Amino acid sequence: MSKEAVFTMKLEPELRDAFMAEAEATHRPASQVVRELMREFVQRQREGREYDEFLGKKVEAARASVRAGRGSPNDEVAARFAKRRADVAGKA
Repeated sequence: MSKEAVFTMKLEPELRDAFMAEAEATHRPASQVVRELMREFVQRQREGREYDEFLGKKVEAARASVRAGRGSPNDEVAARFAKRRADVAGKA
C-alpha cells in the first residue's frame, strides 16, 4: 500500500515521549504502530455501525411482528422459559 499521505497532529510532549519509548521497546517504527491503531479504530467503528444497523432491523422486525398480532405477552414468555429452565435443570 502506498504511503503518500502525511498526517500531522498535536499532542502533549509527555504522551509523545511515552509513545515513542513504547514503540522503540517493541522494535517497531512509531508510524507503523499509529497505522495499526488507525486500522483497528476504523474496523471497530465499522463493526459498531454494522451492528447498530443489524440491531435496528431486528427491532423493527420485532415491532412489525407485534403490530401484526404475532407477539406474546411478557408473562406467557416468562412462564414458557421458566418451564424450559426447570426442564433443563431436571435433566442435569
